[in-house]
Amino acid sequence: MKDPNSLPQDPMMAELVKMARRKQLTRRTALAGAAGTVTALGLAACAPASETGETEAPVAAQDLSDTEKILVWDNWTEYMDLSEDETSRPTLERFEAQTGIKVEYLETYLDNDEYFAIVKDQLALGQDIGVDLVCPTEWMAARWVSNGYSQKLDAANIPNKANLAPAYLGASYDPNRDFTMPYQGILGGIAYNKQLYQDLTGKEAPQTVDDLWADELNGRVVVLSEMRDTVGLIALSEGIDIASESSFTEDAYMNIIDKVAGLYADGKIRNIEGNEYTKGFRNGDYVAGIVWSGDVVQMNFSKKTRDMFGFFLPQSGGTISSDVFTVPIGATHKKNAEALINYYYDPVNAAELAAWVNYITPVAGAYDEAIKLDPELAENNLIFPSEEFLSLTHAFRALSPQEEQTFSTAWQRILLGA
Repeated sequence: MKDPNSLPQDPMMAELVKMARRKQLTRRTALAGAAGTVTALGLAACAPASETGETEAPVAAQDLSDTEKILVWDNWTEYMDLSEDETSRPTLERFEAQTGIKVEYLETYLDNDEYFAIVKDQLALGQDIGVDLVCPTEWMAARWVSNGYSQKLDAANIPNKANLAPAYLGASYDPNRDFTMPYQGILGGIAYNKQLYQDLTGKEAPQTVDDLWADELNGRVVVLSEMRDTVGLIALSEGIDIASESSFTEDAYMNIIDKVAGLYADGKIRNIEGNEYTKGFRNGDYVAGIVWSGDVVQMNFSKKTRDMFGFFLPQSGGTISSDVFTVPIGATHKKNAEALINYYYDPVNAAELAAWVNYITPVAGAYDEAIKLDPELAENNLIFPSEEFLSLTHAFRALSPQEEQTFSTAWQRILLGA
């Protein structure tokens, strides 16, 4: 019997697995749907130099899908439906049965920057990184596409692309979704433990971002390590339009960084975390914080913490972005990947997936199918948001490569001290 704790022989995949075991984080970044323009041209990765000194664009690998009915999909953890006994993945197994394509489903994509750091050199050389499909966050996907690290999708193999909600078109790095297709996404906002918040403050619920910094909550507040959500919500609370270059300048950004650093130093913010923050909410360490909405839905579904938590978007606004399907340049089963994307763009399959993962689906028609599955779930604004609800959401503006480096470096300094 194969040792379940053994690592793959491929050094790169072994490193990804080790990273997954170290962090064991779940994925809840946000949806870019309403704005459809969350883009960030990331820092250029290393690329092989030609004899003239210019970089050579990597070339897409030969597609072996017609003879090899396999597909390796690397995704964030807890981002796929499970059976009640947690022994199978119903929608994925149905795809395999319908298409004859065997899917190896991995969960080693835990952090955009860390994953990219491991695979970027292979991508630059056009090499196979061992997976045929990944789901980076929109701003990271922009880096893949702009560097030539994603293969162009064949729309003829994805007829259900017609079900893509129009709001998801127009991303500046991929306006027609030739290289990416949205997978799932959620909102960044404020969560709170209903009973503990009332016990500590005497109030029923927080109303604003500033309510998180009340003295009564010292040491009981957590914020996300995802810069675009934490900085985004705080900037919005200060009247800054995070989608506008003229409003959300570098100076404005650095002022928010200074504020976060001060709040952390003063004990107003207890921790800055990724998805592990849900543990702190469940055990009562955290009373409130800046979080991702999908996590709150899932915590409220849990038997031990059923309906314990509230979530809201403050009137100043919440954040919105997406994770997207993309095929790495060296992947050898693109057509199989396109078949899977097409499958999840069927409204029936999209609704079933959304009902389990509790994220916003980009598939038009999924709402009508969700009503058939669970009418109450279909009316949840955190899964199928109304236009009024979406009016409170804002997309973090695109950053230039220099801004990406400057902003990330400043944020990392805070994280290193957290």
